[in-house]
Amino acid sequence: MHAQQIGLLVVMALGGAAVIGSYIRGFSSHPGSAESLWGGVSGGLRYFNYAAMIGAAVGFFLFTFWLLFVVDPGNLEVFGRYGYWMFYVIILLILIPSALWMPFLFAYLDSSSGAWWFAVRLVLVLVGVGALALLAAILTVSPKETGAAYWLAVTGAALFCIQTAVLDMFIWPALFKGSR
Repeated sequence: MHAQQIGLLVVMALGGAAVIGSYIRGFSSHPGSAESLWGGVSGGLRYFNYAAMIGAAVGFFLFTFWLLFVVDPGNLEVFGRYGYWMFYVIILLILIPSALWMPFLFAYLDSSSGAWWFAVRLVLVLVGVGALALLAAILTVSPKETGAAYWLAVTGAALFCIQTAVLDMFIWPALFKGSR
């Protein structure tokens, strides 16, 4: 494993711990609140969302495997000009707002403040934009990848985008009860 990949692994581990920690803290400080997080999402759309969440989680592991164990960071270019370090930026763009979503949402639920609703929407947009940037970065790698691991990474990033850049960024906020 290349030093840049080890660095990305550390970033992902710390960021992932922050996301999981925010969920643990959120649910422990607001017991029995899981249903309120769904807002107005119900019925078939909720089941689709369950499936999309599983797809996004699997997708996350697929593109992470490719980033950490398949690519050669020393010989990689994305967007026609940036090195492997661009994946650090993109992953941080996904993980930092992801860690803020739960605290911001509970702050909104506790206060109904328009400022907190804006903060909730902002972090969802940032995660969605990060997911789209990740997919674009993977699609633009040079030298061009063609193996199965690459196409699994593309598929994984696309699944992650369905959850974050479609359902979380647009559908959930539009249906959330009490949204501003």
